[in-house]
Amino acid sequence: MKLPCITALATLLLTGPAAAQLQITPPATIPSATPEKQKPKPPAKKEAAPAPKPSASPKASPSPKPSASPKPAATVIPAPPTDNSNADLVYGAYQRGQYKTAFDLATARAQAGDPKAMTMLGELYSNAMGIRRDYAKAAEWYKRAADAGDREAMFALAMLRISGRGGAVDKGEAVKLMASAAKLGEPKAAYNLALLYLDGQTLPQDVRRSAELLRQAADAGLPEAQYALATFYKEGTGVAKDPERAVRLLQAASLADNVDAEVEYAIAMFNGTGTPKNQPAAVALLRKASRQGSAIAQNRLAWVLINGAGTPMDKVEGFKWHLVAKTAGKGDPELDKQLSDLPPDDRAKAEAAARKWLGSK
Repeated sequence: MKLPCITALATLLLTGPAAAQLQITPPATIPSATPEKQKPKPPAKKEAAPAPKPSASPKASPSPKPSASPKPAATVIPAPPTDNSNADLVYGAYQRGQYKTAFDLATARAQAGDPKAMTMLGELYSNAMGIRRDYAKAAEWYKRAADAGDREAMFALAMLRISGRGGAVDKGEAVKLMASAAKLGEPKAAYNLALLYLDGQTLPQDVRRSAELLRQAADAGLPEAQYALATFYKEGTGVAKDPERAVRLLQAASLADNVDAEVEYAIAMFNGTGTPKNQPAAVALLRKASRQGSAIAQNRLAWVLINGAGTPMDKVEGFKWHLVAKTAGKGDPELDKQLSDLPPDDRAKAEAAARKWLGSK
């Protein structure tokens, strides 16, 4: 039976329908020393530098934080093939959104000892799919599946233990479950365990171990891990600096629609940092990330359109994106000044376009 999995979010979510996730910003530099009996603080968040203006030399930009989804969402990943037609019926019902049917079929399979069906029941209870949400029952089913060796259940139960859903907070058990799941090849477990080693609160800070775990998850194709590991290679955190490898990882994460990776990859291509310069492709990727709601991409796209850098000049479109980015806190005083100097008709068009975009969201 194939099973749903749960994607990682930026902070520990104590409310919402899905199991809690972790996300922590990789540090730009490795702390030189940590005073005795003092826990290291998480590093300050950084974001990408503006795309270069026509009069400025292109520079490499700092990396932004790993991507964060606004809402937890249940997704699915392939599980080992099975010849059991009943198990396939459970997954098929789940995929079609027939959660009550999936619940009934999974219950029968779980009672027969199928750990994948147990994990499915944990997912259904945790996310209120076809049944009333009950974190205690979700934890019970996840534990039974985890005890039977199911790596997805181990990870899901670890997330419940960290958040305190379905029982008391137990970070020690969560770490053990996560480590076991990571050893069995669960990429989300390796990724989140890497973040715990990076944070240095639940586990002693160890950026090298964090990088190793991120590499494991990135090699398994997890976009969040590819993006975070790219940041490590870009900054030399836990690994030797390697701009070319960082760009390859950004490219891989971009192909999986990781928006933050799209922005960083676009800036790398625009500047020719770690990859041949390709400004038209960079601008196209900035457009894509802007349409996906990245305020950083919107700000950079505004610059290149207003200044005609790597793309034909379009001040109306550029100032539209400037105004949109400004509503998300990515304003730019210099662009504000240029907007005030824009002819009234063009300024009105840009403002109308921005209102239309914001109103359609």
